[in-house]
Amino acid sequence: MSIIMPENLHKLKISGTNIRKEILKEHSKLQAMKIAAWAEKWQQRIKALVNLMVNDEYRVVQRVARVISHIAERRPVLITPYLPLLVSSMENKNAPVAAKRNVVRVLQYVEIPPTLQGPVMKICFDFLSDPKETVAVKCFSMTVLAGLSKQFPDIRNELRLLIDEQWENATAGFKARARKMQLR
Repeated sequence: MSIIMPENLHKLKISGTNIRKEILKEHSKLQAMKIAAWAEKWQQRIKALVNLMVNDEYRVVQRVARVISHIAERRPVLITPYLPLLVSSMENKNAPVAAKRNVVRVLQYVEIPPTLQGPVMKICFDFLSDPKETVAVKCFSMTVLAGLSKQFPDIRNELRLLIDEQWENATAGFKARARKMQLR
């Protein structure tokens, strides 16, 4: 078996035109990267992926979220047109954790438009203050808020207070992220 280098992923073929079928075909990092490389070539493909992410069943949402995260990390500008839809999907209280985690991860890589900065701040503060939220979603929210605090320095104090409230019982990952963001 030959190893496929990331720079050659775009050469791989996605069989058929049913992207949902490809998403469900295999759950692996390589498959997510393969689909991301395929989608990056055409904006309509990214649109189809975003629609699956906000409208499909849990398993599909989970896998598509990973693909969208790969695209945002490599080429954030391709995701920017879909930010309003992705942000509004996070407001859904029943959103799968994989979707929340990957949308907040995406927000770390993109420039958040002014019209979305308020809603993103609210959502991220809500995630960070929710004791039932996963550590990954909290950590990504912390990073997004730390980034926004460069434009809105007043939120830094609120962010520090939230972190301090959780510090005693926080996981090592939470504490590491807070230190990395120079919030503690």
